[in-house]
Amino acid sequence: MKLIKFGSPGSEKTGVILENGKTIDVSTFTPDYNEAFFESNGLSRLSQWLKNNAASAPEVPPGIRLGSPIGRPSKIICIGLNYSDHAKESGMAVPAEPIIFFKSTTAITGPNDELLIPQGSKKTDWEVELAVVIGKTARSIKEEHALEHVGGYMLHNDYSEREWQLERGGQWVKGKSADTFAPFGPWLTTPDELPDPHNLRLWLSVNGVMKQDGNSRNLIFRIPHLVSYLSHFMTLLPGDVISTGTPAGVGLGFTPPQYLVAGDVVELGIDGLGTQRQTASALTLA
Repeated sequence: MKLIKFGSPGSEKTGVILENGKTIDVSTFTPDYNEAFFESNGLSRLSQWLKNNAASAPEVPPGIRLGSPIGRPSKIICIGLNYSDHAKESGMAVPAEPIIFFKSTTAITGPNDELLIPQGSKKTDWEVELAVVIGKTARSIKEEHALEHVGGYMLHNDYSEREWQLERGGQWVKGKSADTFAPFGPWLTTPDELPDPHNLRLWLSVNGVMKQDGNSRNLIFRIPHLVSYLSHFMTLLPGDVISTGTPAGVGLGFTPPQYLVAGDVVELGIDGLGTQRQTASALTLA
């Protein structure tokens, strides 16, 4: 299945893109794709509901805004330097263990919503990433069982303010958590439709110029390892997001570095997970 949410910010409804391409409203079945949905075996229940109700469910109007496919999770866990080419361009060593940092859930936005460059930012950067959504609680699980706990996959642009991330002291979360810095979607793809998440092309362009063009087969730490590894440090709850890292081609890696300014258009995509498009705008406070 491909799960979407659609409508105005704060009042989105749930939907499903069917195999025939038809997009239907399923909000009478579930009001959100969140922890409660996944925890209650929502994917299986929704699949059964669709068998009896898909034909009669209302269609989603074409061209309507899409929001994040999931409700606000308990946490967004990000993996740093998980592609060797990105570690090299960042001037950092390939990690011996996964580098973990968090991203505020208030950064979540829709896949095509405006990117707000924070006030005072000089180094807002882009990062196309494959995001994993936890489908059932994972607590100290073995690697061979890790994929049983995955509910789906999404496209994520892990926007970063590099000065705040790297030059202001403290942890990376400072540069990762501004409003609009976590566009998710356009949809969540369930594992049955994405049998091999380790062979997906990831790409990103700025103003039509390709910046990133990689493949998830080059992940240093693969998804089963990440899910198992993280579950030994914290309980992974249904709906939690793990963003698995970005390939080379971020603005920080260019000589001289390239950062986003108002008016820039960022487009990105991953095989099977759709595309996003954000236009950058400078945030000004009243």
